[in-house]
Amino acid sequence: MSFKYWDDCVDADDMEEMWMDTRVSDEWISVGETKGRKVHLSRDPDGQVYLTQTEMKAVAGIIVRRHFSSHVDTDMICAISEIGSSRQPLAESYDRKTKNVSIGLMGILPATAEWIFKDLGFRAYDIEGKPDMLYRPFVNVYIGAAYLNWLSGYNGKERCEEFVVRAFIGGPKKASHKSTSGYWKRYLSVKENLQIKSETQLLEFHSATNDVQRSLVPASSKAGDEWAYWDSKASKEDMEELWRCPEVLKEWEKSGERRGSVRFSLDSNKRPYLSRVEVKAVADITISRHFASRGLRSEFLSALAELSSMRFLHGMDSKSGIMGIGYPTALWLYNDVGYKARIIRSAEDLSMPFVSMYFGAAYVLWLSQYEGRERTHEFIVQAYLRGPENVNVQETGPLWLKFQELLPYYTDKHHGSCTIS
Repeated sequence: MSFKYWDDCVDADDMEEMWMDTRVSDEWISVGETKGRKVHLSRDPDGQVYLTQTEMKAVAGIIVRRHFSSHVDTDMICAISEIGSSRQPLAESYDRKTKNVSIGLMGILPATAEWIFKDLGFRAYDIEGKPDMLYRPFVNVYIGAAYLNWLSGYNGKERCEEFVVRAFIGGPKKASHKSTSGYWKRYLSVKENLQIKSETQLLEFHSATNDVQRSLVPASSKAGDEWAYWDSKASKEDMEELWRCPEVLKEWEKSGERRGSVRFSLDSNKRPYLSRVEVKAVADITISRHFASRGLRSEFLSALAELSSMRFLHGMDSKSGIMGIGYPTALWLYNDVGYKARIIRSAEDLSMPFVSMYFGAAYVLWLSQYEGRERTHEFIVQAYLRGPENVNVQETGPLWLKFQELLPYYTDKHHGSCTIS
């Protein structure tokens, strides 16, 4: 197999989605690539083609959003590809004991791919009798993600990250065997480095845009597009509360919105997002309705939303909704912690701003008393974005500093507050 261009190994629709990822398009344009022409694959000093980390993350994100409703961790996919193939789509690895050859970005065995296709029913790509298809980035990541998805519920039980990762490399029977412990340790190190790099890129993106606030641009989508209108993503009661907010009313009237058909703003890539006024209003209403006595501040939640998702309706990468909270976390808060004021049936529910804000606020409250101790705002922010086990309390991280920069945009001098009438 030999690929010179991205266009040699992906479909036209996949290429279009890659170009729609702003970080990918910025990276490609910076090295002289032009939309409408073939895009070169990168090569290492030995002449082997590879995906940059930006490209790898984009492929993983597209596959997960398209086929797995954010139930698979894109960072897990990226870390496994880093270890297994150094992000080389044409990589092959021979196992002397089993005499099997694993293929592609995630090191997929052709026999495993056939089983996933035939028995598990993951058939978005026709790979039956076509092992060479596993060299294609989107196909390989799709099959790998399907396997991770299956392992996460192995034998009808919800499995932890360690089980899934070790089972991916050694099979379910070796998930706790010493032969996979080294792989797990390496995986944790690689994943942490990738997350730090991703956070740095996000901060650079914020810095490059300076003021993240975009001008309010009415959405120009086709009639009936369920993603284009506020009214399809909020209950009638929620919409009435938004219309009662003076700042929201002023903004919506200025852009010509009408009751029953309030449009979301769109960025240059046609992705719906909330204005800062809208985010603050959702936070105000959520706190007034559900957390009035809990000491939560709407500006805190609003700044956290911006840092988590850039206010995009569907979130960023594997993070869902405006609060960037994962479906497993929201489901855990609902089932085990008792936050049941909003119903969560699927990951798609988190694209509803009030649902995402509710579970984001619930998670903040849980983190505020993590391990039975009252926690600082700095701890909560870092724990929310990276997980409580990854917080370095001795070191002020860049995420906290960026959070502090965003906070003033949501104080009352910038935005009025909304309460339930």
